Amino acid sequence: MADGRQERGHGERPTAATDPDPTPKTAPLPRLSPTAGPETRALPMAQALAREAVKESAKDLERRLLGAERTMRRREVAAGAGISLLSARKLWRAMGFPNLGDDDVAFTQVDLDALVTIVDKVRSEALTEEAAISITRAIGQMTDRMVVWQVEALVEDMVQNQGLSDPEARRKLVKLLPELIDPLEKILLYSWRRQLNSAVHRLGVRAETGLASSEAGRDGSEDDAPLPLARAVGFADLVSYTSLSRRMNERTLAQLVQRFENKCAEVISVGGGRLVKTIGDEVLFVAETPQAGAQISLSLAREFAADELLPDTRVSLVWGRILSRLGDIYGPTVNLAARLTSLAEPGTVLTDSLTAATLADDPRFVLTPRETTSVRGFGDINPVLLSPGEGAGLVLD
Repeated sequence: MADGRQERGHGERPTAATDPDPTPKTAPLPRLSPTAGPETRALPMAQALAREAVKESAKDLERRLLGAERTMRRREVAAGAGISLLSARKLWRAMGFPNLGDDDVAFTQVDLDALVTIVDKVRSEALTEEAAISITRAIGQMTDRMVVWQVEALVEDMVQNQGLSDPEARRKLVKLLPELIDPLEKILLYSWRRQLNSAVHRLGVRAETGLASSEAGRDGSEDDAPLPLARAVGFADLVSYTSLSRRMNERTLAQLVQRFENKCAEVISVGGGRLVKTIGDEVLFVAETPQAGAQISLSLAREFAADELLPDTRVSLVWGRILSRLGDIYGPTVNLAARLTSLAEPGTVLTDSLTAATLADDPRFVLTPRETTSVRGFGDINPVLLSPGEGAGLVLD
């Protein structure tokens, strides 16, 4: 050829300069990281590598969630906020953090910034120390329950719809979570602002009306009169839950409980009430007026009677005063409502004579006195059966 290169024939072998390495290539053997623990090393190699991959994904996820590397000990964070370690520990415990030792490098700059935010509100006297701790505890407890709920919902969904085992679903979730962090955070902030706005609206309405309508029937002579808030308190309890749970497998029982909670939450929210908490087969709710509470109670009984997959409910309603702390409610009114639930027949709503008196002139309700009954802690009471009267009641979409 003109450039001095020889044209190679079809049968000629490549020269040494262009000949590929004749040594057969093999992929490097998988190896565990030097930091792998004895439990990981005792596993078969495939399982050990999968375990290490999950741990590495979890580390990456932690860095993203915490917002910075762990670089500080607890005394350094407390000093950075200008408070004693004792005061810092009060807030951390209220938030639900585990106890840490002096040498544990467990905190980030984000932790310091959060602590300073709380402390500054106390220093500026916008909050007392007691109020700051109470608010912090509310945030810690509610977000802890929310996170557990969300994680279990995602795991259950993958188990049911993707055919994964529970451990497989949890490993996959660690890899999936980075895509969900920002959307979940946005929804959380959105919901919190909407809920706070609803609370402000309720405060404004009650201030404008002077509580005249909602205080009806409270003459100050009842046992709960010293308590600050007049509310309708209701319980809804699934009938035969214990016997059903013994016959169901784990998945079916979880579906039943979830359907029960979802339907209760829907009815209560449509009726303008607030779902305080669920305790297995029982739901506790409150409403601003006895009329709203009565509508919610009747709707709960009606909806569960019509549901082919769920048993009937026993429902109770009591109008009285309560004490509200950390999202829960306390007082004789709550206790009486719980007692009445156990007395109600399946599919019915029971109330007490005082609550019945506040509803007596409302044509939407029919009130039927029942026999006097002795109730533990209350003596003889006069239960009243609450039934629907005129009108369609709550209308659910």
